[in-house]
Amino acid sequence: MTGLKALTPRGRSFLASGVAALLCALVLGEQDLLRVAVLIIAMPLIASMVVARTRYRLASARRLSPARVQAGEESTVTLRLENVTRLPTGLLLVEDTLQYALGTRPRFVLDRMESRGVREIDYKVSSDLRGRFPIGPLSVRIADPFGLVELTRSFTITDTLVVTPEVVPLPPVRLSGEHSGGGDSRTRSVAAAGDDDVAPREYRQGDDLRRVHWRSTARHGELMVRREEQELQSRGALLLDTRRHAHRGEGPRSSFEVAVSAAASIGVHLSAEGLALRLVTDQGARHVVDTGQSWSLLDTLAVIRQSTARSLEHGVGALRQGGGEGLIIAVLGALDPEEARALAQLRRSGVTAVAVLLDLASWDRASGNGASWDAVADEKARAARSVLTGAGWRVLDLPAGASLAGVWPEAGNKRSAA
Repeated sequence: MTGLKALTPRGRSFLASGVAALLCALVLGEQDLLRVAVLIIAMPLIASMVVARTRYRLASARRLSPARVQAGEESTVTLRLENVTRLPTGLLLVEDTLQYALGTRPRFVLDRMESRGVREIDYKVSSDLRGRFPIGPLSVRIADPFGLVELTRSFTITDTLVVTPEVVPLPPVRLSGEHSGGGDSRTRSVAAAGDDDVAPREYRQGDDLRRVHWRSTARHGELMVRREEQELQSRGALLLDTRRHAHRGEGPRSSFEVAVSAAASIGVHLSAEGLALRLVTDQGARHVVDTGQSWSLLDTLAVIRQSTARSLEHGVGALRQGGGEGLIIAVLGALDPEEARALAQLRRSGVTAVAVLLDLASWDRASGNGASWDAVADEKARAARSVLTGAGWRVLDLPAGASLAGVWPEAGNKRSAA
């Protein structure tokens, strides 16, 4: 039965034609027609039996290069098929499974694989949408030479392609307060005390190997790190506004996607500058990103989605509970004065606070819905901006179509907080 179910439309047509010819031969008593009918019926039946009884053993593997790409970039998928039996295969139809965001399903035809033969197939995938996309499983359809029978065999192995937000390279900007207890002051404290006077401690999982104190390591016989450098590590917090009602537009060019891209760009930039980050959302969710571990931030932002929250209360609370950061950066959508006052209270002495405000009116104009942004909303936006600047925040306005790299230098301008 398995072989008969594997009949192609051509195979079913042959079988139906043969049955019709057989009936006509019996009714008319034509022996020659009877021989033709038997031949036509036998062809798909024999083909189905041969294909069903064939025990090809195929091994497959898949490789993604790279396995993590930015939105819009391509990744190369390499499929490797190996015939691990001593029998050569017939015609193989290879199809890999993709989600719609990665494009159409790739299909390939392999004429024949010899015993112990290996074939490698490459194809490219890309997505304008962020996310984690499974690739696979791989299916192989085995067909007879006449195309009468196809039998599908599937593998179970899948791989995951991570599509991260677009990261925009940012120009270097000096943010006073971001290296609180670190940077030059940290170097001077170590130099003044002398390398031998640094109090070491045992190495812990996750410690930066650059902090290894080699003299103490040799003396104790185990890895030791400098305690002062660990305690004085620069820290910062990054708040991302994911509230659905606080954003405009749909798709890759929506204000929400621009906000996610801005958070990714800022996080990667600051991580490369040696800053340990804490990612916080309006829901209070927190994700710690160690120095030089920007891939962790990108993986988190790859799957972040809009929330149904109506206020920034939980996000502000999470920032207040953490504390200890010398730098706070907030990427914000629609903001009212009350929310701005809650954020303004986070700005204390010795803390640099930067707000990237998305100009939602420009998104409405770009989508042809300029009328939806009324005078009341515009007045609230101006009042919220005034509250932040009055509290010492450095405010950057990011309109639709503008690049974050173009406005980022304002983050180092203290006058933007005036």
